[in-house]
This record gives sequence, C-alpha cells and structure tokens, in this order.
Amino acid sequence: MTYTLENEQCRVTIQASGAELSSFVRKDLDNLEYMWEADPAVWGRHAPVLFPIVGRLPNDTYTYQGQTYRLTQHGFARDQEFTLVRQAPAELAFELRANDATRALFPFDFSLLISYRLAGPMLTIGWEVTNLGTGELLFGIGAHPAFRCPLLPDEAFEDYEFVFDHPVSFERHLLEGGLLNGQTESVLQDETTLPLRYELFEQDALVLKHFDFTHVTLRSRRSGRGVRVRFDGFPYLGLWTKGPGARFVCIEPWQGIASATTDSGELAEKEGILTLQPNQEFVASYSITVE
Repeated sequence: MTYTLENEQCRVTIQASGAELSSFVRKDLDNLEYMWEADPAVWGRHAPVLFPIVGRLPNDTYTYQGQTYRLTQHGFARDQEFTLVRQAPAELAFELRANDATRALFPFDFSLLISYRLAGPMLTIGWEVTNLGTGELLFGIGAHPAFRCPLLPDEAFEDYEFVFDHPVSFERHLLEGGLLNGQTESVLQDETTLPLRYELFEQDALVLKHFDFTHVTLRSRRSGRGVRVRFDGFPYLGLWTKGPGARFVCIEPWQGIASATTDSGELAEKEGILTLQPNQEFVASYSITVE
C-alpha cells in the first residue's frame, strides 16, 4: 500500500513495505521526478531503510551472548511491512515492531518509527528506535536514497557533480566483498565539488567517516537542477551507484557502518554499533530538498 504527502510545490509517495520513499516530484518545476524508479534489472529499490545493521557482516553472521545469528547486508527492515501509525496533511509515520520473524535474526525487542514530514520542497525523514526489551539493544541504522542521475533527458551522468558546503578534504575507506579492508584512498583535497564519473565507483561505494560537512548536493552543471541531502550529526556517509550505465546516485547518511574484514563477529564490538538500555530511545533525522 502507498501513501502520499502533497503541497503546492511537491508530492511524495511512501510505501508501507519497508516504509520506503518511492517518489519525490517537484510539481511546480515540470513535474520532475527525483527518485530512481527501482528498475529490477539494475537495482530494484528506491530508498531502503537500513536496519538493524548498516552494510555487511563477515560471512553474513554475528555473535551475541554466545549465539550465532545470520543477518544479510543492511538488515531486514527494508523487506518488512510497516504499520501506518500517524497521518496528517504534512506528515506520515510508520512503525515496525519486533516479531517472531525478526527475533530469529535479531534477538531484541524494539520499535522502529519512521516519519516523513513535507514542508515546501524539503522532506524530513525521522527515525525513532526504542528498546522495548529488558536488556540492552544493539543496532545500526542508515539511509539509502537513490536519486535519478541524470534528471533531464538531454543530460548525461558526467554532467553532474557532488557539491559540498565548504572546501573539503576526505579519503574513502575501501571495501572488499562489502567489508572494510582497512585501506584508504584520498578523494578530495580542499575542493568544493566532486565531478561524477562511473570510475569513482569501480571499487564499490565511497565510504566516508567522521567528515566535517553537513550536506551534499547532487547538481547538474548544465541545468542547475539537483537534490540536497542534509545530515547533521551523522558519523558515516556512503556515496554509490551500481556501475557503468546505472542512471542513479545514492547519498547515504549512516548511523553505523559495514564490518571490517578483521572483525571478531561479536555484535557488541562492531564499529559504529549503537546501544540502548531498556526504555531508552534513539532519535535522528535527515532531510532531502529538491531543487
């Protein structure tokens, strides 16, 4: 089932399956669609929520309190049916609670609330994770929105660039089979833009840690159209596309990160893991503005 938020400028659509944003249209600018259409022949998702892990685990398994569990890349929330719990003219909220199927993979009692609030051309996505159990809750959570690139039919992927809010320098943390291999590679040195080319993604996503900027804009150098993603307070970020010919780019703020090739497999020792005590709540949000 799908739900819609709409104002004079924009219309967004969210699916109850995965509480996933599937469409973001700028009505007042040619009805332009900004979200990737989830072509299953290329990559069949729009903007999945990554929970209760971000990235991959060694051998897709982890250990907790002496038991070993299997959990595939990015977790299970993106494939779960959420319940609509709040509906207003400018806001929708969906909830997933632990059930027998999730406990078989992830032995914790939790509530995951995902909200969408539309104001003008900006959509704010909120996350609330609550520990409903009697012991600690260990988890990660991340965003994975995929934006059409190019946005306009007469443009090419290489006409686009990432634009930062000030001159930045950063390195990428390299992945090997979806796991961090401990190696890094410099990407930018005191620059405000990173031109897009498919070669950037030949070694998988650009994985960034503890950067000093608060938003990234994907923008066309030809038309000036684009989308800005803001993520104050997020420690990790992924930038990704599927490969040559894929007509989308993901800007992924993360509260968590893939495991390293050298990880022990203990969930509590995983880099970026978050911990909640009983009845505690974790709250975070990021925003998408279409331009």
